Amino acid sequence: MVDQQQRDGRAGIDAELVRRLIAAQFPHWASLPVRPVEVEGWDNRTYRLGDDLTVRLPTHEAYVPAVEKEHRWLPRLAPVLPLAIPESLALGQPGEGYPHPWAVRRWIPGDTAQPERTADMVTFAESVGEFVLALRRADPTDGPLAGAHSFYRGTSPEHYDDETRRALHSLAGRIDTERATAVWKSALDATWTGPPVWFHGDIAHGNLLVRDGSLTAVIDFGTSGVGDPACDLVISWTMFSGPSRTAFREVVEPDSGAWARARGWALWKALIVLAGTIDSDPDTAAEQRAVIDEVLADHDLEVSL
Repeated sequence: MVDQQQRDGRAGIDAELVRRLIAAQFPHWASLPVRPVEVEGWDNRTYRLGDDLTVRLPTHEAYVPAVEKEHRWLPRLAPVLPLAIPESLALGQPGEGYPHPWAVRRWIPGDTAQPERTADMVTFAESVGEFVLALRRADPTDGPLAGAHSFYRGTSPEHYDDETRRALHSLAGRIDTERATAVWKSALDATWTGPPVWFHGDIAHGNLLVRDGSLTAVIDFGTSGVGDPACDLVISWTMFSGPSRTAFREVVEPDSGAWARARGWALWKALIVLAGTIDSDPDTAAEQRAVIDEVLADHDLEVSL
């Protein structure tokens, strides 16, 4: 399992390793202090390098393709996007006992998005929608087609059909699996036929940065690529609700098929996380139940219209 190997990989990454890598490969930065960031993701470990830089190291080989992908493509995307995105300044090579390539990037100030940190959730949702549209308008020529490097975001959610159905089976009697199955079937039936466009792959509160209540940056393009952008609508049920969801949908204007596939992506993730935490982590389980409830209610409303 990637999760266990990933945990093993994280154990060997620390500030001392980062200092050695910088000294060996980028000695002009060797005098800068190294310290962990306060909030970091699961796929990578990130360290501040001085005041203006960060060092980002994949925790598992599955996340290695993102390093070169982001280094190559983010400079091409940045000029057409309305918000700041990561700027990769240098690519590091395996060394000092660390087996993967890694990156040095410019630090982007801001806090991860939370409702209490936003001045107005409707305005925030509109800004997210405008970013999604701008990303879709970026030139997709020769871009990385959705696949393993994007963890199959940008493809049909059918890639995760077996995993989803196992989760549904394990949760039988604990959630409304009949309604959830109907949502999943609708997602699989809504075949994508549009031209491939750029997608982020993980538009979520942890990858959105705010300052003074406004959205200012989007980070972590590790699951980005070119394909079906429906996966970028998942935030509709994981962070937005009511007026903010409506505002986001009105900006992005997805057709009914894209909305159905997006519900499928949201449901897949919530189901597999819930199945793994329902008896061990009540807080996380409650969060995933809330997402599932939002997705099912949204589907029911659409069916009734």
